[in-house]
Amino acid sequence: MTYERRDFDQDSSPKPVEVGKEYDVEIEETSRRGEGITRIEGLVIFVPKTKPGDKVRIKVTNVSRRFAEAEVIGEAEEKSETE
Repeated sequence: MTYERRDFDQDSSPKPVEVGKEYDVEIEETSRRGEGITRIEGLVIFVPKTKPGDKVRIKVTNVSRRFAEAEVIGEAEEKSETE
């Protein structure tokens, strides 16, 4: 009996973020390693040197199957009340 190998590549699903793109986020919690955690459309993003409550602009440096990593590049832009 021959078995056919099937690759169920879950990585092919589109991610809500891309490497090199910038996003304004608020850090929600802290990881076990001490990194800040935020989420964009459910995808967990680890951001070093941040803490819960920080509103920062991040640049995505790595996207993997289950999470992404980013670096802080500045403070998040405040949205005006007319938006």
